[in-house]
Amino acid sequence: MTINDFLKQDSEWLKGTGPSSNIVMSSRTRIARNLSNVPFSNWANKKQLDNVVYAVREAVSSVNLLKNALFIRLKDISEVDRLFLVERHLMSPEHAKDVETKALIVDPKEMASIMINEEDHLRIQVLLSGLSLRECWRIIDEIDTELSKKLPFAYSAKWGYLTACPTNTGTGLRGSVMLHLPALVFTGQINKVLQAISKLGLNIRGLYGEGTEAIGNVFQISNQVSMGIVEEEIIDNIERMTNQIIYREDATRKTILTKNKSELVDRVSRAYGTLKSAHIISSNETITLLSAIRLGVDLGLVKNMDRRMVNELFILTQPAHLQKLEGKTLSVNERDIKRADLIREKLK
Repeated sequence: MTINDFLKQDSEWLKGTGPSSNIVMSSRTRIARNLSNVPFSNWANKKQLDNVVYAVREAVSSVNLLKNALFIRLKDISEVDRLFLVERHLMSPEHAKDVETKALIVDPKEMASIMINEEDHLRIQVLLSGLSLRECWRIIDEIDTELSKKLPFAYSAKWGYLTACPTNTGTGLRGSVMLHLPALVFTGQINKVLQAISKLGLNIRGLYGEGTEAIGNVFQISNQVSMGIVEEEIIDNIERMTNQIIYREDATRKTILTKNKSELVDRVSRAYGTLKSAHIISSNETITLLSAIRLGVDLGLVKNMDRRMVNELFILTQPAHLQKLEGKTLSVNERDIKRADLIREKLK
């Protein structure tokens, strides 16, 4: 298997299935782990970090869920390939920088991945479609248990798992959900919702996580702290808040459909018309218009598309995906033209 094979398939989180998948695009669990006999990534030397890569690769070979996983040394692939992996949510934007001693392990279904030598020696993540946090936690716990038999993880009886950033110390667990909230944005309720989330100790981020803005009415919500709280409680807290947001978004969609249907239909129709006829279009404009289309699909206003197709377009129209499809580096203008061509072809 190679990186190019990912172009031929949908990621697990793109399938548009699972509980509340009309609002929850994906669920993710991520745990941070470090080897007890090696300094943290920012303090270790090249030889130590290379040894981490070899040790993790060897340990992964005995993990049932990762038997046929793809191993990638980031220094051996192009910048476009690295961005491609970020766009598919298989690794963080931070992991794509300073790549000399970094690696990535990805299972064939793109459900689980391990970033090696990011901020911590291991950043293990599981990503699924819909509100599937508990299943994500079950899978990642199984991977963690198997790896711990082969790798000496840094652990303190007092503090828990030791990590480079204090907010990850303890369980090392971050749970997150990616939410599509166009109705709350459309009615101006989103700021109150985001303020309530912040007061409850949760983080709000954009489509690609930390340091990114929310575009296309897509928001990521995750826990801030992992110390002094058990894993199940972290999952419970995020699920409880997510269910409240789902209820509010769903109720707002129904209200709009009843009281502002003409305006909603107009917005969806204009978005569809623009995407179907544009000959040059930017990435941000595409995501904004696809957000309207996705809402139209979910409310039964768009008949010839499904959620999975919209989710696919969210990813295929990103810069690195376009260049991978074209097989060469493209300028910004060339990407905008290629993006429009691809969308028109898909919407036929």
